[in-house]
Parts: sequence; structure tokens; C-alpha cells
Amino acid sequence: MPSPRSATRPSRARPARDDAGPREHRVAEDLDERHDPGPDAANARLAGEGIEAAATEPLAAANGHLVRVGTASWTDPTMTASGVFYPPEAGSAEERLQFYASRFPVVEVDATYYALPSRRLSELWVERTPPDFVFDIKAHALLTGQPTETKRLPKAIREALPPTLADKARVYAKDLPGELLAEVWRTFADGVAPLAEHGQLGAVFLQYPKWFFTSSENRDAIREAKAALDPYGLRVAVEFRNATWFNEKNAERTMRFLEDEGIPLVMVDGPQGYKSSVPPVVATTSKDLAVVRFHGRRTATWEDMKGRATVERFRYLYDEGELQEWVPRIAQAAAQAEDTHVLMNNCYANYGSTNARELAKLLAEELAGSGAG
Repeated sequence: MPSPRSATRPSRARPARDDAGPREHRVAEDLDERHDPGPDAANARLAGEGIEAAATEPLAAANGHLVRVGTASWTDPTMTASGVFYPPEAGSAEERLQFYASRFPVVEVDATYYALPSRRLSELWVERTPPDFVFDIKAHALLTGQPTETKRLPKAIREALPPTLADKARVYAKDLPGELLAEVWRTFADGVAPLAEHGQLGAVFLQYPKWFFTSSENRDAIREAKAALDPYGLRVAVEFRNATWFNEKNAERTMRFLEDEGIPLVMVDGPQGYKSSVPPVVATTSKDLAVVRFHGRRTATWEDMKGRATVERFRYLYDEGELQEWVPRIAQAAAQAEDTHVLMNNCYANYGSTNARELAKLLAEELAGSGAG
């Protein structure tokens, strides 16, 4: 299998989300009650007619296309805390996934960014969800040129590391021997293959870091990543965290590149004004799939996470007006792609699950008004 090139500029690894509960993460410097009202207030917003069940099934869009709305997590400790999202009887991992799948038709798996997935775990996900439930999978850090904690690598790969790497806390793909990097790609692909085999894989999200700027070399890296996963039946989608891909000089070339390769652009909503900010571009670069991810708009923690749990970065509850901005954009994308995935990555407590259902309700009304539903 090819061993795609990785970006060469280092970055800190993103730490796993911790086990603290929702009330223990409050940071006062930048969020008002409108965007951080707490889990109880977020749940209260579901009382409106038709909101709680709005995202249960895929929405019908124009041309017979579908829109699936869900969240980018179902296991975050702030989400599994008592009384937040899950009922008391959903106490096990199996019960939580089954409950989640009864409320949403799609979910994003972020755990695969930190640790290479196992085939058995994917098989369990298939067993615990309906056959039309879809998983989007975040690519492992090494697959997009970012570092990973050495201790999180599978034992066989750790033991094969050269001594100069084995003693390091973190490793980069660029430092791995070619055969070990190829094994990383093979292990990742084999780990999620059961989802593809059962028709439950949406796409592998290649989220490139903020130092991954537009260049011929980096376009080649994306092509190679696609080629490495394609033999396993794994479709990819690309999310950029560097605005050079969308500046006046490069935007058209970026879209043309993705269209030529048939790779969906992951459209994003997130904080603006940072090196890792990208504009809320609306572009359907694949006829098969469109993807929109909502990161929240919390500015203070977007690039300054010192001493904070990762969940704080996305701790933001959208208001209706902010969600409404995206309704016509998503409808436009859904008219052009057979399947559209809308994922709320503001997965602090029930903020993402609440916003997902609110947005689904708004989308359903928009699509019905346009005659799509």
C-alpha cells in the first residue's frame, strides 16, 4: 500500500477528552448565557413542537437526495453524564450507542484520530446499530501528518519502532520507516473495513492541520491518501485548517482539484480570524457526498487550550439565528449531492445533540417549503 506523505511542520497532539462532568468545565472569560446556558437549559429547548424527534430519520431533499443530521460524538464524558442526554437505563457502551442510533441516523467517530481502530470494535458498532445507520470516521493523526502518542500505537507497531523513536513520547509519520508507515495505513483501513463491508461507512475525514497550506506537494499528499484507502472501499472527505486553500488566488484551484478527484470538501462553521480559520465556503465537490461540520464559535479557546480539557474548545450552543444561516446553504448542497452529512462538533454535554435536532427541524421546514420533502 502507498505510504502518503505527511506534512512536515510539527504540532502538539490533541489530547483526549477527559472524564470531568459538565459543571466542572465552566470558564467565565468569553461565553455568555446564550451560548453556554448549561445542559438543563439546552434540554429545555427541545420542548418545541417536533424538535426532539426532528433528526431521527434522514431528511428528504431535492432530487431524491438525503440529509443526515447528527453529532461528532456519542461518548464524550460531558455527554454521558447523568441527566444530560442518555436515559438512566442506557448505562453501557452498547446501550448508549443503541439509544443514540434511535435518535440520529449518523455519527462521527473522533476516537480514531487518537488510536488506530480495531476491526472487532467496528464489528460491534455494526451489530449495535440499524443497517442504515452511518458512521463517519476521523482519520488517525499519523495519516494527516500530525503526531500521535507513542504509547497509543498498537503493540506490534510500538515494538517495531527504531530505538530512536521508541523512547519518544510522540512520533510523526515523516519519521517512521516506510514499512511501518504502510502498516499504520493498513491497520487503520482494516479497523474500519467492517463498516464499509456492511454499507455503514460514510467517509474517512482527512482533517489536515493549520500548517498544511496549499501547494502541489500537499495536493499530492491528498491524492496519495485517497489512493491508499480506496482499495479497502473507504471514501475520503477533506477538511482544511489553513485559509490559503480559499484565498482569492487559490480558491478556484482548490475546488477544481477536489472536483477532479471526486473528493468532498468538508464545509465548516467555526471561529474566524485565526491561522486555522477557514471561511464558511459552500461547495459540493462530489456528487455522492457533501459534509458540513459545526465547531461552535467560541473564540477564546479555538487556538488557546493551555490547561483546558479539549471539550472546552467546542463548548458553544448555537442560537437559532446562527443555525438558520446554514439552512439554505445545506439545502443547496443537498440538491447537488446524493447524501449530505451535517455534524455538530460542539459536543460539550448536550449542546451538539440539541443543536442537531434544532437544525434538523429548520431544515425539514425549508425542504418541505421547497417541495423536496
